[in-house]
Amino acid sequence: MINQEASSQDHHHRHPGEHELHADDTQQVPGIEEWIMQIKETADKLQRDNASRGDVKLLSTALRELRYCFKVFKAYQYARKVTVFGSARLQPEDASYQAAVDFSRQIASQGYMVITGAAHGIMEAGHVGAGRDMSIGINILLPFEQTSNPIIEGDPKLMHLKYFFTRKLLFVKETDAVALYPGGFGTLDEGFETLTLVQTGKSHLFPILFIEEPGGNFWHPMLDFIHNRLLARKLISPADLSLFRYTDSVATAVSEITTFYRHFHSMRYVHNDLYLRLNRKIPDTILARIREEFSDIVVSGTFHMTTAHPYEANEPHLANLPRLKFHFDRRNVGRLRQLVDLINQIN
Repeated sequence: MINQEASSQDHHHRHPGEHELHADDTQQVPGIEEWIMQIKETADKLQRDNASRGDVKLLSTALRELRYCFKVFKAYQYARKVTVFGSARLQPEDASYQAAVDFSRQIASQGYMVITGAAHGIMEAGHVGAGRDMSIGINILLPFEQTSNPIIEGDPKLMHLKYFFTRKLLFVKETDAVALYPGGFGTLDEGFETLTLVQTGKSHLFPILFIEEPGGNFWHPMLDFIHNRLLARKLISPADLSLFRYTDSVATAVSEITTFYRHFHSMRYVHNDLYLRLNRKIPDTILARIREEFSDIVVSGTFHMTTAHPYEANEPHLANLPRLKFHFDRRNVGRLRQLVDLINQIN
């Protein structure tokens, strides 16, 4: 069973709206009561605006379901998690299904919980590998019946949502990595939306992996398209290629995720500055290298090692972690990923 107590590796996810604090120094960080009051005021305005029944029902359902899901996830907020995407149509004898089982088993052995859509195919494979205790399911209610897989069925960590947009929000908000196995429209949608959210800074930074069975070629045409169409026509930047990895090796996929959190812990914005929370202090020689090689992503000033900002007081379990502070331009997230990769290479 996952240990829910805080440890030296514990973290709490920070996301846009939660980790971006822009108040003046003389102001207090808005408390939860203020945000709840804003929700109530917004609800009152719906009636004043004569909003349609359908619009109000949509908002009510989404808010109700998200509140419940936040409650479920809060019990596991200090556990690292990996979201596994892939087709619901692949059978247990399929090589991709078997590879997903192996990957999930190995990543769970490293202490990571596995989040999937809770149905069959690759989603089931993720839960088979992780086991019931290390599995979390976010099922979607469809016009046709989509049953939950037998691993997660009846588990309190299984949630059911009506809308895809709230479901996808949770997949990304609560995760520390995304693993994409072969799949159809839904998998491609989830993969590229995740890339877009990370690329544009609308999500925290985490590993995104396109994975398949050894010797597979499912992702090769997509990778060719990214390189020979998107990059060639300058529709993405070369650094954007650092936002994802491809592999057909389970060991490589697991190492890619665990290595990402070797020295890097998490990130948070305070005012205009980005704070990278680290598991160890950066040596002066490496700090000098960072200042030289990554000056292009700094708006003003340079990189500094520092301690927790007072606005981070709501995360006391992270108070003792050293921070790398700088005024990030918020555009070159691919370069930010390269910076994190360099930090994780420190011996």
